[in-house]
Amino acid sequence: MHANLKTLLAAAGLALATQTMAQVTFYEHERFEGQSYTAQRQTRNFERAGFNDNASSAIVRSGRWEVCEHQNFEGRCVVLRPGRYISLAAMGMDDAVSSVRMVGTATNVSDDRYAPAAPPYVDYSRRKNERLYQAQVTSVRAVVGSPEQRCWTEREQVTQERSKPNVGGALAGALIGGILGHQVGGGTGKDIATVGGVVAGAAIGSNVGRDRDQQVSQNVQRCTSVPSQAKPEFWDVTYNHRGQEHRVQMTSAPGATITVNKDGVPRG
Repeated sequence: MHANLKTLLAAAGLALATQTMAQVTFYEHERFEGQSYTAQRQTRNFERAGFNDNASSAIVRSGRWEVCEHQNFEGRCVVLRPGRYISLAAMGMDDAVSSVRMVGTATNVSDDRYAPAAPPYVDYSRRKNERLYQAQVTSVRAVVGSPEQRCWTEREQVTQERSKPNVGGALAGALIGGILGHQVGGGTGKDIATVGGVVAGAAIGSNVGRDRDQQVSQNVQRCTSVPSQAKPEFWDVTYNHRGQEHRVQMTSAPGATITVNKDGVPRG
């Protein structure tokens, strides 16, 4: 067989094998619970599989997969890398997946198209004729999301400074001062007294309440941080097998022991 033909056939076989190995499984509920649908090739419409807008978590065992909110890869799309996506809500795709297709290894994908990083996928299934053991769990730490911010609005009295002249008081003072001044003396003296009364009354009136702060009622927003009310994202588990300490991240809380193989690797 010609060398170039052998090379082409080998490349085609490798590409086919890669596509065959690529796999993503969607689950009905978060934490990989409920019914599931596994795709090994592109699916243009999840309705044909009876799984349209029904995925809440996913496990990408291999390959990169583009998941889209509408059929035929339309609408908002994100790219999933291998990993365990405990909740699609974190990327705004909860119950919103209608099509999926594999992204070729030679295809460049910008960082903003990728979904947030997820814990890596590890195959913990039992191997044929593998001997299993029970390892003692020594510590368990539930890892939850970041604290949430809660805000509310309160109606309260606040102090408002009165640094400007009291214009209304000045006008009223001038009027009263003019009236009082007009009643003093006669002739030119009465005119002078009237003018003086206006000026004095305005000066006094403008300073009425000027040095006193005013209490007004207004809406004030207050915020505080509270612990996240969400379920733990995963459990960080430490266990001992044959005198050696191991750690693993689990999607559910373990019991007093976990099942492992002779090397201490967890097995489901």
